[in-house]
Amino acid sequence: MRKILICSTLLAVLIVTGSCSKQTDQGAGETVVAASEAPYMKFDEASFDFGAIEQGAVVTHTFAFTNTGKTPLIIERAVASCGCTVPDWPRKPVPPGAKSEIKVEFNSQGKAGPQQKTITVYANTQPKESKVVLVGVVNAVQNN
Repeated sequence: MRKILICSTLLAVLIVTGSCSKQTDQGAGETVVAASEAPYMKFDEASFDFGAIEQGAVVTHTFAFTNTGKTPLIIERAVASCGCTVPDWPRKPVPPGAKSEIKVEFNSQGKAGPQQKTITVYANTQPKESKVVLVGVVNAVQNN
């Protein structure tokens, strides 16, 4: 009887241990694309100088880009270096050879002096990140 109890306990431990060590398939659902086939985001311009503006003004600029890769380009997200800058990007895939754009709005409220705002775009491209930059000068408003 004791042998049966020990064997049963040992078997139960092995079953539990085996099920706990089950490996998950990380990245399931992700499509792996060779680097030579991957989408590539080519911007018409990497930076835009909005010049000198008065404090409180809002500047909007559109960064145009082309998918020069061989597969659809999907932008996961775009993040600005400051909360005063808001990017808006296409939510649908950009086919190979197609052009699209990222619209960026900079609010200069509370800002003064030289400004440089970087927008980092995360996509299924090679490399994964692309950056564009807004630069300019905000002239402080004098309170009298």
